[in-house]
Amino acid sequence: MKLDILAIGVHPDDVELGCSGTLMKQIDAGYKVGILDLTKGELGTRGTAKLRMKEVESSSKILGVKVRENLGFEDGFFVNDKAHQLELIKIIRKYQPAVVISNAKYDRHPDHGRSAQLTYDACFLSGLSKIETKLKGEKQKAFRPKALYHYIQAIHAEPDFVVDITKYFDRKQQAILAFKSQFFNPNSTEDETFISSPEFLEFVKARAMHFGVPIGVKYAEAFTLNRIPGVEDLMKLV
Repeated sequence: MKLDILAIGVHPDDVELGCSGTLMKQIDAGYKVGILDLTKGELGTRGTAKLRMKEVESSSKILGVKVRENLGFEDGFFVNDKAHQLELIKIIRKYQPAVVISNAKYDRHPDHGRSAQLTYDACFLSGLSKIETKLKGEKQKAFRPKALYHYIQAIHAEPDFVVDITKYFDRKQQAILAFKSQFFNPNSTEDETFISSPEFLEFVKARAMHFGVPIGVKYAEAFTLNRIPGVEDLMKLV
């Protein structure tokens, strides 16, 4: 299956927090969207990898994505080397997305920035025909996405563009809260974490409102670029 957009998160729930409103908006516009999680988040203080995989299923149904895969990289200890790049290249060539959306280039969790650089490198290398990969025994064709965007996470960064997600914010919250083990649950007996407090959910809402202000909407998601974008129609800019 060829995708229009492939969203990548190093941990299950990264995509939900970072760009799920945008993904739902693009799905409603008729685009084919998929998600790739690099790890199972097994180092998370709360819950287990097995539980998080069940939560992934619930969230994916809310989002309405076409496919969702997990590469099973080692949470916290994966590296940006040839072996990991090749595994990611196989997925990029498999789905041939025009657009890839990835983790923040720099963030509180070191996995996020490492994932962003790994994705950047893999997107470029995927277009080199002399790098050979096989999927189910068949040689894959070289393919390079047209664009790579990075969603903003915990640490603030100045966005290069924002997307109005006002219509989708309630569903975004539902997708986030599908990860019941990770976010605020007054009945949980597990240790509190950075993201499990009620204040963190308020932060997610406030961040969306903050990014909505520049374009005059209630809620928005923000992204950064690696290159200067081209504009075809000035009348389509908000």
